[in-house]
Amino acid sequence: MSMMIGALDAPRRTVAEIDHALLWSALLLLVVGLVMVYSASIATAEAGKFTSHQPAYYLVRHGVFLCIGFVAAAIAFQVPLAVWQKYSPWLFLVAALLLALVLIPGLGRDVNGARRWLPLGIANLQPSELMKLFAVLYAADYTVRKMPVMHDLKQAFLPMAAAMVVIGGLLLKEPDFGAFVVIISISVGILFLGGMRARLFAILFFVLLAAFAFLIVVSPYRRDRIFGFMDPWADAFGKGYQLSHSLIAFGRGEIFGVGLGASVEKLFYLPEAHTDFLLAVIAEELGFIGVLTVVILFALVVQRAFAIGRQAVTLGRLYPALVAMGMGIWFGVQSFINMGVNMGLLPTKGLTLPFMSFGGSGILANCVALAILLRVDWENRQLMRGGKL
Repeated sequence: MSMMIGALDAPRRTVAEIDHALLWSALLLLVVGLVMVYSASIATAEAGKFTSHQPAYYLVRHGVFLCIGFVAAAIAFQVPLAVWQKYSPWLFLVAALLLALVLIPGLGRDVNGARRWLPLGIANLQPSELMKLFAVLYAADYTVRKMPVMHDLKQAFLPMAAAMVVIGGLLLKEPDFGAFVVIISISVGILFLGGMRARLFAILFFVLLAAFAFLIVVSPYRRDRIFGFMDPWADAFGKGYQLSHSLIAFGRGEIFGVGLGASVEKLFYLPEAHTDFLLAVIAEELGFIGVLTVVILFALVVQRAFAIGRQAVTLGRLYPALVAMGMGIWFGVQSFINMGVNMGLLPTKGLTLPFMSFGGSGILANCVALAILLRVDWENRQLMRGGKL
């Protein structure tokens, strides 16, 4: 009987020892995302043949993805950071192999001209989402191992640069330029936080800018994206179609929105309304207040990630600190890019909104990342109380 009581008490002690601001902010994003995915996808689901004309098709699938994500998160939370560090190179290698498998004809699945998914029967796996998670874990481990030579270009930066070139090449072949930008941001950000010299970082920054400019110039597809972004109304039925309708959705929403479920743009005007352009539907239905709430919740998640990382630094836990800050970089950069695209501040890139957009691989990776972040915080609190991990 005492063992049963202890088992029942254990979860309550665990909940009391984690960052509630981080947990509830992320949960609110997940819940709001579930509601808005349903609202944004009803018309598409009713009209689609492969959805069996069921209005709740995407709602049910998104709910299932959330359940899988919660189970995976519960398991991931039990894994100590030392174990994640030990296996991070292997996880990174597995994700790289999956990225390569996507490109093999007959294995990868093509959707709208991009080959980014591996069909698994009832669902598709998007390896680039897993790569974002494993890139955080690997870059943190790499930085800790290279800490004594972090000032040396040849020993510290070039090996990581070589790995990123390989990953970048695989992503650009899909193509998935958005994921490439996020993963590069994660890797470079963690290296900088790990002690890369400011001069070396500045050189690297300008080299990356030049590389991105080159990739845009040599690709007609990316050039069209840039020109469409700069003036979407010049070709509102062509290159600027998505952005023009996204801006219309923002304009219709005004301050308080037209009401939940009352969006017009989601009625086959705005493509990918439940994935890449979910924020536009939020803006139309919930208005400026709804968008501001989402921005504040993401800002809080990022702020807590960096706060947890700084706490780990004070405890001398460099790997967990870099993992926590790397998660903050990931969520911050990807949400900023998605919001910027929806608002017409950045070119369209095909990036989803973390925690909110429809997509099983993204929800799974986000939930596991959140669990690891909460684990870093939990371990910090245990050490501060004089306990053992």
